[in-house]
Amino acid sequence: MKINRYIDHTVLKPVTTVEDIKNLCMQAVEYDFAAVCVPPPFVKLAKTFTAGTTTKVATVTGFPFGYSAIEAKVAESVLAIIDDADELDMVANLIAIRGGDWSYLEKEIATIMPIIRNKQRVIKVIIESGILLEEEIVKCCELYARYGVDFVKTSTGYAEKGATVEAVTLMRKHLPANIQIKASGGIRTFAFARELINAGATRIGASASVEIMKQAATMQ
Repeated sequence: MKINRYIDHTVLKPVTTVEDIKNLCMQAVEYDFAAVCVPPPFVKLAKTFTAGTTTKVATVTGFPFGYSAIEAKVAESVLAIIDDADELDMVANLIAIRGGDWSYLEKEIATIMPIIRNKQRVIKVIIESGILLEEEIVKCCELYARYGVDFVKTSTGYAEKGATVEAVTLMRKHLPANIQIKASGGIRTFAFARELINAGATRIGASASVEIMKQAATMQ
């Protein structure tokens, strides 16, 4: 298992610095990670540090709580694309999920998807599985499958509960094979990352990526 190609090496803390981004990108290039995931103001900088490599640049929209207006998520998506982000991790409207307002959620994703597809970007929809009921996770999978998102993602890392094997297994069961799963939130060991991949995750979001790689070198 080439675990490095599963990893989105991530820093999203609110006090992220230029030095943090430089270090993140240098590590990502060294280990050939799939992507770096950075705050929106750092997309352009991350692109310069990863230029000429196979490491993509991802950023977040509607982060971390998901309750931004649709118009705000549109603006964030457009700006991320202008800054040349390759992948956008968008937090779904969690208030709407918990409130059962599926028509709002459908309007949200229907508005965002043409922007993503027109510019041939990748979208990962974050549903915050750790705080949802099973039936809410299933409904999310069904909705986002209809709109052909690239990934459904477990977590932002800001909720009290992050990725679990159970959530990934449930998502894999209710998503078509062409829609991938990104597991994130609380993934700090190679053993846990491998469990999530075995359950169906095809991308791992982590800030402990280098430590995961060190552990992988001793366990594989």
